[in-house]
Amino acid sequence: MAGSSLPDRPGSWQVCAGCDRELPSSAADARCPDCGGLLEVRHRPPVQDGAKLRELFLSRRGRTGRLDASGVWKYRELVLPEAGADDVVTHPEGNTPLLSRASVSRFAGVESLHLKHEGHNPTGSFKDRGMTVGMTQARRVGARAVACASTGNTSASLAAYAANAGLPALVFVPSGQVALGKLAQTLAYGAKTLLVRGDFDECFALVRQASEKLNVYLLNSVNPFRIEGQKTIVFEALEQLLFDPPDWIALPAGNLGNTSAFGKALKEARELGLIPRLPRLACIQAAGANPFARAFREGFVRPHRVKAETVATAIKIGDPASLDRGIAAVRLTHGVVTDVTDEEILEAKAVVDASGVGCEPASAASVAGVRKLAAQGVIRQGDRVVAVLTGHILKDPGLLLDYHREREPAPARANRPIEIEPTLSAVEAVLSRQSP
Repeated sequence: MAGSSLPDRPGSWQVCAGCDRELPSSAADARCPDCGGLLEVRHRPPVQDGAKLRELFLSRRGRTGRLDASGVWKYRELVLPEAGADDVVTHPEGNTPLLSRASVSRFAGVESLHLKHEGHNPTGSFKDRGMTVGMTQARRVGARAVACASTGNTSASLAAYAANAGLPALVFVPSGQVALGKLAQTLAYGAKTLLVRGDFDECFALVRQASEKLNVYLLNSVNPFRIEGQKTIVFEALEQLLFDPPDWIALPAGNLGNTSAFGKALKEARELGLIPRLPRLACIQAAGANPFARAFREGFVRPHRVKAETVATAIKIGDPASLDRGIAAVRLTHGVVTDVTDEEILEAKAVVDASGVGCEPASAASVAGVRKLAAQGVIRQGDRVVAVLTGHILKDPGLLLDYHREREPAPARANRPIEIEPTLSAVEAVLSRQSP
């Protein structure tokens, strides 16, 4: 391979997606020192074939050992086989449910719809899966401190895992644009939190400069070890389906770290013989933050950048850092990218919430996107679909608790509290009312 400096490859190493230069796994830069391209972690293939790997992963279900108890590190042969048990920073994380709700399936227009709820992770979002591996790597390379830019979920996760690892944490968030639930987590876990007078993209540019000049370890999704952890969302969903892959996996798309991770996971799963075929990815953006969808509609001939505006704050990103890797994932899986309006997102969220599942607004984009693609005939009625819910309902409760907006909310979202007199007759009057 061009530029190879690793003739005797260890268990893991890094490769530049731009120029193919190989670097040791201990290299701390998120980008190639030669061309600036994003790096990807590669692993020596496990000795087991696909059937043996399936048996191995299934055998670890329910085990209480420190690594087996994690829904990330139970797949350690495919995540970071070099890491020793003493290196690993784990809560544990993962082991999130795969749910089915008839009301959500009817709304989406797809009979076989499963919800992979990543809001059940320790800090309430999928970010914990990437952070356990990223923080483990930070400790392995001797980082003095860790840092990220965030719309909220990454900062909460980084703060928690940095506290676990005993590392100082620095987070950059756009001032006034982060949901209070996420900001409260970040502060509670002890991270130094910088409120930047700008949007996420400006925060990310600043944290990259800080990483390069101040020698702190960058833990945004451009970090290739974060991607390794996020792959396990796919591995776990496939295991829950007994490695019978669905036709589609739908996910919200913001900075495209998850899109990249899903593509990498599916490629590896097929190559290792875990699955016989690839599901298609359906990447869903908010219409007000849709650079990836715009590029897809033009055949990915050029990148787009937008001024992001959406109620789905977790995907409120106008210039995705992992664009090239996201494009590769869509092409690999013959996937699609679409966008949905804030109204469509909130309508889907109301249905998910009312089913007793609940999710933050950005998560509901996946369900709204499935509904749109099913209506267009892209997703067929008989297709099996997994929609990923990326965050917990309490991550962004402001929309649920804002009862005094200038415009009346849509009826599906108008579950307002009812003020009554302290009498039994008042309670009876409420019970007698017809449900909408």
